[in-house]
Amino acid sequence: MAKVEQKIIPLNGDNAVALAVKQCDVDVVAAYPITPQTIIVEKFSEYVADGEVDTEFVCVESEHTAMTCCITASATGARTFTATASAGLALMHEMLGVASGCRTPVVMSVVNRALSAPINIHCDHSDAMCERDIGWIQLYAENSQEAYDSIIQAFRIAENLDVTLPTMVGLDGFVLSHTLENVSVLPDEAVKKFVGIRQVPMVINHEGKLVPFKLDPANPLTIGPLDLQDYYFEHKRQQEESMRKALDVIKKVNDEYAEQSGRSYGNGLVEAYRLDDAEVAAVCMGSTAGTVKTVVDELRANGVKVGLLRMRAFRPLPVEDIVSNLSGKKAVAVMDRACSFGGNGGPLFHEIRHAVYDLPDKPKLVNYIYGLGGRDIPPTLIDGIYKELQKIAETGEIERKIQFIGLRE
Repeated sequence: MAKVEQKIIPLNGDNAVALAVKQCDVDVVAAYPITPQTIIVEKFSEYVADGEVDTEFVCVESEHTAMTCCITASATGARTFTATASAGLALMHEMLGVASGCRTPVVMSVVNRALSAPINIHCDHSDAMCERDIGWIQLYAENSQEAYDSIIQAFRIAENLDVTLPTMVGLDGFVLSHTLENVSVLPDEAVKKFVGIRQVPMVINHEGKLVPFKLDPANPLTIGPLDLQDYYFEHKRQQEESMRKALDVIKKVNDEYAEQSGRSYGNGLVEAYRLDDAEVAAVCMGSTAGTVKTVVDELRANGVKVGLLRMRAFRPLPVEDIVSNLSGKKAVAVMDRACSFGGNGGPLFHEIRHAVYDLPDKPKLVNYIYGLGGRDIPPTLIDGIYKELQKIAETGEIERKIQFIGLRE
């Protein structure tokens, strides 16, 4: 049961994100509009103009500059946020590595949208998948409620002193960003108390003094210096260690948030849906999970033992949770809403496959690439995936390991 009384408000995913940011006592928001993210920064600019938040809102000329502004503000100790999508995220690419390398815990909402060309403004995960190795934590929401909750959690995760890494929260473009649903909203003060005041690590500066790790004229530091063979490798290794620590932090924040809100998302890293006795399973991310759950329930009602593993965290990759949930399954379908061109399967398929590779009882894995450019994935197609999994489980044979589903060929 939730400890805090909440109210239900009809919100689309973008407005849910904007409201969450408003409640998180953010110091600086720098942004540039791009469909289907624009509503987030437009709504937040209204909060600023109406005096509802004490936030410096910086209108910039590009997404590259938006991220640069957030990094700089974060380096002074400010809590910062931005939002983007598709080509905007791609334009940020150079600065995304700077954000993670400088250990600035920027929070960003990515409203997932296909990359050009041809131009497409609808949902797939190709934008964020291009950034999977850039050093950002990546969380993916199934619905607008989770988008709201995940933004609030993201500040706690990113700013944790064992983590101190930038964090992006993905929500599916138009499917969530522009679709109205009921969202349970915490009181402003409850959110402000939950996220707390940002703390910064203590480091030893060039004078041998213990000082906060932030840009401060009273305690000079260099952040993001030239870093050649002498220390670059060590700094990259530190980022990997922080990603490892983030696994437990994400779970802890999920649990603590559940105590306040009454809502949790699996263990924070993955959500196992009717998997305990499942013989076959699907793995997916984002809003598609809601449709898959409906199909799972229908098949279960007919006595078919199927389940779903929803990946909430893609970075850091929760390998132990993947292994524990898929071990012993006869066949598993990995559903990718992105394509790794020439890579022999989609990016999520690669990750799941390598996670279970060493299992003595590893399942037969098949990859279904679907929904590129916003193409619908109706229950009938998902039902067909489960039927094929049952056949694989019975015969042990996979006819096509990598398939494009819902496609004209």
